[in-house]
Amino acid sequence: MKKRKLGMTGLMVSEIGFGGEWLERHPEKESIELIKYASSKGINILDCWMGDPKSRNIIGEGIKDNRSEWFIQGHIGSIWKDGQYNKTREMAYVRPAFEDLLERLKTDYIDLGMIHFVDSENEWDQIQSSDYLNYIMELKKSGVVRHIGISSHNPKVAVKAALSGYVEMILFSINPAFDMLPASEDINTLFAENFDNSLRGIDPDRALLYKICEEKDVGITVMKGFAGGRLFDEKRSPFGVSLTVTQCIHYALTRPAVSSILCGFDTKEQVDEAVKYETASEEEKDFASVIASAPLHSYKGQCTYCGHCKPCPADIDIAMVNKYYDLATMQSEVPATIRSHYELLEHHASECTACKGCESRCPFGVGVSDKMKRTAELFGV
Repeated sequence: MKKRKLGMTGLMVSEIGFGGEWLERHPEKESIELIKYASSKGINILDCWMGDPKSRNIIGEGIKDNRSEWFIQGHIGSIWKDGQYNKTREMAYVRPAFEDLLERLKTDYIDLGMIHFVDSENEWDQIQSSDYLNYIMELKKSGVVRHIGISSHNPKVAVKAALSGYVEMILFSINPAFDMLPASEDINTLFAENFDNSLRGIDPDRALLYKICEEKDVGITVMKGFAGGRLFDEKRSPFGVSLTVTQCIHYALTRPAVSSILCGFDTKEQVDEAVKYETASEEEKDFASVIASAPLHSYKGQCTYCGHCKPCPADIDIAMVNKYYDLATMQSEVPATIRSHYELLEHHASECTACKGCESRCPFGVGVSDKMKRTAELFGV
């Protein structure tokens, strides 16, 4: 299992993570074994947004033998009230719910203390001067929470978090369908069955989020990577074709600043299916050909960093060069961090021989040769 650094947290997290929301659907013993099985496959990051006692107890039992090997995303503000999940910022509920999380997980610390589920810009603004945020800061200062994160589906909220100076990582919803949707405070918009057929390419707010996270070293972990399973069904997919688990994982992991995709697991077989990504061939990972030939929604002319352009006779990593160019050109001056990342590449755009072999392989018709020229001019190398 490959690991990636989760931004400024410095935590080395597995590319494939464990989203725990389905644990309560099964007998406790079965779900406990599932967590242990995932760990045996190298998975080391687990998200617990759930407030229900059963899920928390299962996780506690599942990680107790190797707690130090796990990185837990524990959500603050997710509570269990009157037999059902609720979200709140009221301290009368927040504090005991978090203390309950620690107790049921059999731990005295949470690696990633998550500001739970903020999709409204107004709510984000209100949180900034609140007892709720003060409590999270106290937890961080005392070491009970090692790092502060946030979960959101709204790129405008996530951008504010990335620029806050104290949020170190973001749990964000990413898949090739969601990336085309404009920002919204209505979660139902994201989970709607039907998408607007006029949508084309990545939404600018989402592109901006990736740029800022890359620039500020704010790591991203991914939720909703499979769009609730709709991307596996051509009848429900917004593209009119089906994608595989491996293709969806590869899409998420090729986005800037992304460190891990958290998958929901019901069975050990599903764990195996996700972990197969680590040994998958380039053909198996290829989401670009599927999307490019789909009857709906096109990324025409836009690099998706899929790697189809390889191999380059000059050994240029074209996808990474394009990624840094796209990130750099979203503002008037090239950010120092993006320039540094680009300069660290072994080969640069200036080495392009304009053979255009890459262009014949690009499923989206990107003018790579011209883009290499613009990149060399932009970065000076």
